[in-house]
Amino acid sequence: MKVLVIRFSSIGDIVLTTPAIRCLKQQLPGVEVHFLTKEKMKAVTIANPYIDKFHYFKDDLSTLAADLRQENYDYIIDLHKNIRTYLLRLKLMRNKAVWYSYKKLSIQKFILTKFKINLMPERHISLRCIDALSPLGIVDDGKGLDYFISDTEKIKDEYLPSGHLFGYVAIVIGASYYTKKLPVYKLQEICSLINYPIILVGGKEDAKEGEEVASVNPEKIYNACGKFTLNESADIVQRAHLVISHDTGLQYIASAYQKPTLAIWGGTSPKLQVEPFYGTSNKPLYKNFIVPDLSCQPCSNFGTKKCPRGHFKCMRLQKTELIVSTATSILKQ
Repeated sequence: MKVLVIRFSSIGDIVLTTPAIRCLKQQLPGVEVHFLTKEKMKAVTIANPYIDKFHYFKDDLSTLAADLRQENYDYIIDLHKNIRTYLLRLKLMRNKAVWYSYKKLSIQKFILTKFKINLMPERHISLRCIDALSPLGIVDDGKGLDYFISDTEKIKDEYLPSGHLFGYVAIVIGASYYTKKLPVYKLQEICSLINYPIILVGGKEDAKEGEEVASVNPEKIYNACGKFTLNESADIVQRAHLVISHDTGLQYIASAYQKPTLAIWGGTSPKLQVEPFYGTSNKPLYKNFIVPDLSCQPCSNFGTKKCPRGHFKCMRLQKTELIVSTATSILKQ
């Protein structure tokens, strides 16, 4: 039996599909699992041992469809469910493959973000991905998320300050949208109050803010933003004693490694059923930090480029002392 799983992006969303991929591979005897994603997302899954073959979307849907038709899939599992996967389905209509897709809950999310009426079922997105496979007899194994890094992609000790090799807090300062990120002065407050080595993690676009944050104590705080690949950054997260993160992909990678995580929420919300996920059989090792009683929160599924109301209270009112005291308590343990 041959099965194609589709999830084009993003880093976090792909990581959230990994329990479904693992359960499919382990529970369906003899299955050949293929995975389709965007080419720029290649690093996220390339080392996943539960995937037998990869396909990458390169902006040409017709060429992609022609290649996929040659595979003669028995089942195609759509875990993205957008206009692009709908068009792809139309192009593959003549194939014998049976299509299944997960419950995206777009209407419920719209009602929550626009009218603040919560009709979301208490079912995490990772579990809904597994639910899409239920017609094949696939069930949740309780183990949570996966993230795999090849030995050649792990970060070398000499790339990190010697004083951080005995333990550090990884603070993920990046995020895809402005309303998912703490202001620099808030990050500076957190870093100045944590009495522990700190590594700031993010992409090249976060490097300048990382410099500003690290400037409060350059000896204690190492700015790794933009200096390493995605998987080297993931390895930094894997080696951390504690992870503090915005709503972004590395937060879910931290969950995959069963790392204690402080999740900081701004324009988005755990109510969207996208909390850090450790598996139904494991102890949840995260704590959410969200400003209570804000009538405008959440304002978006994914975050926005600016605060729709201009006040940005969801991040400006975050209690940094509470974040630090929680971090200190975890580190003492």
